Amino acid sequence: MTIKAIIFDVDGTLADTEDAHRIAFNKAFADNDLDWNWDVSLYDKLLKVTGGKERIKYYVSDFNTAYAKPENFDDFVKHLHKVKTAHYTAMLADGRIPLRPGIKRLIQSAHQSGVTLAIATTTSPENVAALLEVGLGKDWERYFSAVGCGDIVPAKKPAPDIYNWVLDQLKLAPQDCIAIEDTNNGLRSSLGAGIKTYITVNDYTHGQDFTGAAAVFKDLGDLPAFYRATGLPLA
Repeated sequence: MTIKAIIFDVDGTLADTEDAHRIAFNKAFADNDLDWNWDVSLYDKLLKVTGGKERIKYYVSDFNTAYAKPENFDDFVKHLHKVKTAHYTAMLADGRIPLRPGIKRLIQSAHQSGVTLAIATTTSPENVAALLEVGLGKDWERYFSAVGCGDIVPAKKPAPDIYNWVLDQLKLAPQDCIAIEDTNNGLRSSLGAGIKTYITVNDYTHGQDFTGAAAVFKDLGDLPAFYRATGLPLA
């Protein structure tokens, strides 16, 4: 069966973004006179939860229970996340977060071959745009027929909602598509939508359970191997 579309996750899949997110969170905490510090070990645990605002709430509820939440806690979290996003996009603009090996070539090759491309992520629209504008150019959106990101659906990964939304936008059946993910949460999300999924691991996710994935790759530096595994008719 011919694959009609590739649906990409963003953080950890298109680029090794997670440590940049961690650093940006810490900058936002310092800006707001909070003594919070997310080191690599803690952030690895916090990645159990998808979505930046959700991750802050998870930290407070499960790791910093002594913190006295302000009355307007939701607004406080939104503000923190907004400050964090500004730090993160500044890092992107400085070219400090390049695309992972093989990603740009895969996107360009698939697009030229007529394969539909889409994005299904929990990260914010601002983060997606900042990353891909640097990685693919100011006209990055021309490559993608659907961009599902941020709070466009209420239930984030591992719920399948964002993938279902993208499938609806593409007007394609799950069996017409493949997904590329990097986490167990992402895999559960795409499989929940019925989409065959390939994994590219990173330093934060290499030890996770990827049962159900069609194949697991270190990265896409060897694109011919990925094409053979997926059956994509690309050069």
